[in-house]
Amino acid sequence: MFIGHFALAFAAKRAAPAVSLGTLLLAAQLADLVWPLLVLAGVESFEIAPGATAFTPLHFTYYPYSHSLLALAAWGVAMGAAYAVARLASLKVALLLAALVLSHWVLDFLTHAPDMPLAPSGSTKVGLGLWNSVPGTLVVEVSLFVAGVFLYARATTARDRVGRFAFYGLVAFLALIYAANAMGPPPPSTQAVVYAGIAMWLLVAWGYWIDRHRAAA
Repeated sequence: MFIGHFALAFAAKRAAPAVSLGTLLLAAQLADLVWPLLVLAGVESFEIAPGATAFTPLHFTYYPYSHSLLALAAWGVAMGAAYAVARLASLKVALLLAALVLSHWVLDFLTHAPDMPLAPSGSTKVGLGLWNSVPGTLVVEVSLFVAGVFLYARATTARDRVGRFAFYGLVAFLALIYAANAMGPPPPSTQAVVYAGIAMWLLVAWGYWIDRHRAAA
């Protein structure tokens, strides 16, 4: 799943208006932000295999530290605790961030083929395989994204023109990337996928920029 993760980050702003959108994006996308770094370091791996699923040609062969259920639970607790200590945030906010981190596994479990590990060690892998249906994937992800964007727009208001155009610019950019991934050819190389994944850290920075120009409604 891709824009579905962003959808949950947008929607979470309603429950935690004091938390920056950048932080919410970081939590919801933490697995995919850590993953390319671990691939680049040779710790995790994947391959491009057209036909692996109907929706994506990526075959995730080994990613237990970024995408297993147990690892993401640990990442979530660590992020929630770190934020609570650094920002003197409430337990509710810490739990929300932890849940956002863990939600990545839940959404990927829905879409992935049975390649989602339960723990860093162990061979059990699961996945419901929604990616085997292109229409089903589009309906679920686009619906989540529209709902998330709507909730964020209702929960915040633009302080200035930057707050308005930066927000809708991010929404449009994510929609374009999603359309390109859904309808475009397979990536030219695994290296291109890795560097595109690392570039997603810029979307977190974009979220912080947006939130500085928007206020709770």
